[in-house]
Formats: sequence, structure tokens, C-alpha cells
Amino acid sequence: MRLAVLTGPGSFEIEDVPAPQPGPDDLLVDVAACGVCASELEAWTGRSAPDYPLRLGHEVSGTVTEVGERVHGFAVGDPVGVWVTERGFSEQVVVPASAAFPAGDVRLDTVLAEPLACAVNAVDLADVRLGDDVVLIGAGFMGHLAQQLTVLRGPRQVIVADTRPDALDRAQALGATRTVDVRSESLADVVAELTDGRMADVTFECTGTAAALQALGEVTRMSGKLVLVGFHQGEPRPVPLGYWNWMAYDLRNAHFRDVSTILAGMRTGMRLLSAGAVDLAPHVTHRFELADIAEAFETAVAKPEGFVKATVVVARPHPA
Repeated sequence: MRLAVLTGPGSFEIEDVPAPQPGPDDLLVDVAACGVCASELEAWTGRSAPDYPLRLGHEVSGTVTEVGERVHGFAVGDPVGVWVTERGFSEQVVVPASAAFPAGDVRLDTVLAEPLACAVNAVDLADVRLGDDVVLIGAGFMGHLAQQLTVLRGPRQVIVADTRPDALDRAQALGATRTVDVRSESLADVVAELTDGRMADVTFECTGTAAALQALGEVTRMSGKLVLVGFHQGEPRPVPLGYWNWMAYDLRNAHFRDVSTILAGMRTGMRLLSAGAVDLAPHVTHRFELADIAEAFETAVAKPEGFVKATVVVARPHPA
């Protein structure tokens, strides 16, 4: 089978490797698609100085093609979203049955179970309450997911900030009560006006930038919640910790490494997705064949106008 291997910065090779063999508690899954994650871009650019070669890919969807003898509840042909830690940019993966979740009738090239789980866990951790005023800084892929899930919890207002007009247009289409282009408007002034000076109950940081961290404290009320969703890598990020202390902020880091937490978030996310309560289809804006995986990563770094998410499509989406 074919497997994409990152051999160095900016360099993928497609290798022919033996197909993986499932054990008695596993599923063999034909990969339909695998999303390009922002966390993988550090390795692609070489900024994180990893040990190459790397077999990336963890946002996998596909169709069950073999069921282990001790597995119950799955059958050959079932569409699933699965959790793997690597080798997702390939034609087949083996996963424990406990890490696979039914995808229903959702097109498999829009089933991105792992990042959806991250967003579910972030919103659960934020514990958005009925009538809360919420600010989301960053209207990229994770920001859009967090926004959709936040709306399900019944906030009074969802205010979304970004620097890209097209991203703000998408946020408005997803139901933002107000969008703010921070290049031309003060986010703090807008939030103060909309909340009668009280400021936000919950603020999500979804960009991974230092500027967004600075803005968190400027728009959140005393004892409000600051939720870190953005992927922060590279240089250390300065934060006004003295002010945050004084304001008694509740800082919540929405990055989870515990497998049971990840799978719980994935289970919830896939139930919502298969029921139509959330929709990832509008966010999958760029699709590439496995042979063109380098172009997928280049596009994810460049983020051209209209870009939200790049996905590498390996097999024909199901259903047609």
C-alpha cells in the first residue's frame, strides 16, 4: 500500500509498504481522507527540528474493511472516524475498535474526528453557561468548530474577532452575533459596548499568537474564563501575568494528552456530527490527492484567501 513519509523539511515521499495487519481487538480501515493538522506544520517547515523521517497523519476517516475476531459492533463496510497517532496519510490504518466511531451518512472527506474531539473537549472545559457572553479570538478551523459547539450551549452573545474578512464572513454565517476586524476596530471597545462594560464571561484564544494572548485579558471580566485552544509553539509567549492575577482569571488549557479524554471527546463529537448537530463540510475548503500531499501542506502554511482546512483524499468519499 502507499504511505506518505516526510523525509525532511518540505519533502514528502510516497512509499510502498506492507499493509498493516489487525489484531483480534482491531479494525482494518481503508482510509478515505486525512486532514492536515496545524500541529504538523512545524515538522513540515522544519521549525521544530524533528527527527526525520516522519509518518504523519492523525485526522483519519475511512471504511472498515476487516474486523478483529473479538470486536463487536462493527461490520465490514461501516464508515468511521478514527483516532491514530501517525501513518494517517496512507491507504490503510489499523486501529483498536475502541478508537473508531460511526460516521453515519456524513461524507467521509468531511469527517475530521480528532480535531472535532479537541473542540468538544475545549468547549466542555470552558463550561459555557446559558446566557454567557463569549468571545472567540481567531476564526480559523478550530475557531469555527469552537463557535459551532458554543452556540449549542445557549450563550447570549458570541463575538468573533479575526484579521481576515473572509474568515469573519464565515463566522457570521455560523451565527456570530458580532464580528470584529481587529485591524480597524478595538475588540475591547466592542465587547465593552455589547456587555454594558462587564466584558466577556468566557474568551477562547484560537490563533496560537502572542497578540491574541494579550487581547484575552482586555476583553474578559473579573474571574472570567480564559480558554487556550490555539497551538502555541516556537518562541515563548509573554503574558501580563500580574494583571491576570489581579483579575483572578480562570485559565483553562484546552490541550489534552490523556487518551481516555481524547476518545470521550471524539465519541461526543461524532455523535453530534452524525446527527447533523454540527457540520464540518463548509470548513474543508481544499482537497488534495495523496500524491499531492506536499501541495496540501504548502497550502496549509500559505492560507490563501478562503482557506480553512486542507484534507488529503485517499479514497472516494462515502456516500457518493
